[in-house]
Amino acid sequence: MHIGSSRLNAWRPTLVVSDARTKPSANGIAPDDAKRSDAMHAGRQSPVHSPLVDFALNGLHRCWMPELGRWSHIYHLDGRSQPNQSVPPSDVFYTLNVLLGLSRLKRMPDDIDAPEIFRRNARLLTRLPVATYAYGMALWTAARLKLDIPADVAAHLDALLSDRRNWLTFRAQDLGMLLSGIVAQAKAGDDRWVRVADALFAFLVEKYHGPSGLFFDASSGLRGRFASFASQTYLTLACYHYGELTGHRRAIEMAMECTRKLIALQGPQGEWPWFFDAKRGRVLDFYEVYSVHQYGMAPAFLEHAVRHDARDARDALIKGFNWVLGDNQLRKPTVIPSLQLSIRSHIRKGEADTRQRRMLRAIRNTYLPRPAGLIDSRDVGLRLECRSYELGWILWSFGQCSDLPQLTHHPIFAGTGSAG
Repeated sequence: MHIGSSRLNAWRPTLVVSDARTKPSANGIAPDDAKRSDAMHAGRQSPVHSPLVDFALNGLHRCWMPELGRWSHIYHLDGRSQPNQSVPPSDVFYTLNVLLGLSRLKRMPDDIDAPEIFRRNARLLTRLPVATYAYGMALWTAARLKLDIPADVAAHLDALLSDRRNWLTFRAQDLGMLLSGIVAQAKAGDDRWVRVADALFAFLVEKYHGPSGLFFDASSGLRGRFASFASQTYLTLACYHYGELTGHRRAIEMAMECTRKLIALQGPQGEWPWFFDAKRGRVLDFYEVYSVHQYGMAPAFLEHAVRHDARDARDALIKGFNWVLGDNQLRKPTVIPSLQLSIRSHIRKGEADTRQRRMLRAIRNTYLPRPAGLIDSRDVGLRLECRSYELGWILWSFGQCSDLPQLTHHPIFAGTGSAG
């Protein structure tokens, strides 16, 4: 069944998952052996994990590309016969992100060889044009899995961090993930990069902390003022991680300040806005509203906020999560029980393939007297894809969660709920 904007009442597509095991490798990577080719068999629920975690694990099966030994960049939800799309630099980063999520489970699934998947993908970091933040994710994931960083990756990190001119090129996600990764390594007993943690945090304070409490996206220039929800997530997490490791009160205060500001800007149905004016602390555009922010990334920093007694953090987490369960503008879940995947986002109709309109709108809204709000629901469409890292964030944020059964054990994840 094809899912399209004209078929919003039909959530249950029948998709064919491609079996790429018989195909030659597209980039020269040898196929996995038979055991790893079947590393992500679908379909069963385990008493060890919550239904929500099993939902994510089973969805990841569909995103697994056995001939490459990694999870895909995109799983398309438009009914095509080959739904998995590979973009190697993105695949590698997403796979490291999934492994990070897996590291937080009560028990690693027996049929996932996490060390081998990590080694196979981490060694590609210096061979592919990956973003800087991928190296931070490698640090973080390796620490969690108690694995070594490949020597060439460590050498690249040494060169990157030793020359502070490189730091001026960091986007918020780069800086946030590098700092979180270094903190994770220090906690795991590897202090090779801890010497720069204090300097990186000082750089964050000087260049990225906005007067509104939100974080800039870059260290300088107009673009830095226009910051995404992802920018807020990664730098807030980095501040929590650094502060909790070192006892640095200013780091925790900054993380809490940003958390409180984001909660104040949360939409009426729990929407986490996408684009902000970090200087003035205003929403410039709610769209796209991403499922991963609702069920994965916001809960990641809100968990820390709850730990530090932030008022309303728990309620904001629940309200945001309920958005994916159907308490949203379209009044339909963005999770698909029949596939155990999620729909990527709510988007303005007609803007699936353009960023220019979004940027121009953000610039215009910067100078309007009122903040941006939600648009008419008739103008809201869906981005019909799922990305593997999104499911990884579910595992990270809820892999050890036991105090939110209304979310982790919601009937929709146990297969008894309805998405239509």
